[in-house]
Amino acid sequence: QVQLVESGGELVQAGGSLRLSCAASGRTFSSAVMGWFRQAPGKEREFVAAINWRGGMTSDADSVKGRFTISRDNSKNTVYLQMNSLKPEDTAVYYCAVDIDSRYYIDRRTSEYDYWGQGTQVTVSS
Repeated sequence: QVQLVESGGELVQAGGSLRLSCAASGRTFSSAVMGWFRQAPGKEREFVAAINWRGGMTSDADSVKGRFTISRDNSKNTVYLQMNSLKPEDTAVYYCAVDIDSRYYIDRRTSEYDYWGQGTQVTVSS
């Protein structure tokens, strides 16, 4: 049974930092694109960042460029999201996801991702 388990979300003040982790179990995803999405109350789930299988290419949403960094450790089947200079508008539930059909190409559409975690809440206070 495949599971993606996110952790690291919490309440933080604006300007602070958090590091989210997503550990996969049940199968290895070292050959797949892994990504992070987020969903704020009343809004659609949106792309945040993704990374290809070797970590040589990443893609970030414009709203997080220069502040968030995605990385992965294939030996641990884990993907990370380092979030710096957090803003209140970053408040959302953050989900990790896996696109098992792609090694290199990073797709930003939620429909292209096959496995999802349960989410972790990030709240940024002003």
